[in-house]
Amino acid sequence: MENFQVQQSTINSESIPRKNRSGFIEANTVPIQLGEIRDKHIIPVFLKDNEPAISQVEFVEVLTEAAKEVFSISALPNPELRVSHPIKGRVYEARHKKANDLMDNEKTIYYERLAALITIPGFTDEISGNTLELQVGGVKAYNLDNLNSTKGSKEHFKFFVGFQNTVCTNLCISTDGAKLDFQARSLDELYAGALSLFSDYNAECHLQSINGLTDYALTEKQFAQIVGKSRLYQYLPKEEKQ
Repeated sequence: MENFQVQQSTINSESIPRKNRSGFIEANTVPIQLGEIRDKHIIPVFLKDNEPAISQVEFVEVLTEAAKEVFSISALPNPELRVSHPIKGRVYEARHKKANDLMDNEKTIYYERLAALITIPGFTDEISGNTLELQVGGVKAYNLDNLNSTKGSKEHFKFFVGFQNTVCTNLCISTDGAKLDFQARSLDELYAGALSLFSDYNAECHLQSINGLTDYALTEKQFAQIVGKSRLYQYLPKEEKQ
């Protein structure tokens, strides 16, 4: 794949509304819109050559386009985005001002970490009264990248796909599906990685395995024993752990 490009309008104008349901661990994060990141945030650069890193907007656009391609969908719900760890700055002309005297046009900002979550319409099922929705998403955190080097350095990303996902910008992703820690130098490599993960994932087979869990049941005593053994696992001798 060469020269990956995305039509930004397909994310904004054709996106369908997203109902209120979230898989985020909110903690110290704040919700944000993609347009605000695009229009108001600066992009970190590699210090030795001043070349820009892959932006968080590009990351979300790649995630969206890969999901559209794999699941054959022309429009997706607006991605749910949360950011954390703000990196604040100011323009040169405002270098002597107090922080509370700064005007909006004198401030600069970008967030070190971003988590994205997109629900895939049409891929839903109900199991034991629980509605399951297929979701894809990822985390982009600049703190993992070596921005003190040059543009040729690989940047770090995380992708995931599944029906039950929990994600936070401290890079913790819990999913019943698949997740991928990925490094890329370009949008082409990033797109190929997302495409590969989503293509290899079999949603129908996954739902069948989840549905199979309804054939099993645990008594309260059995559940307590499983939890107890799990908590004691770390104290077992190395040979027994293996």
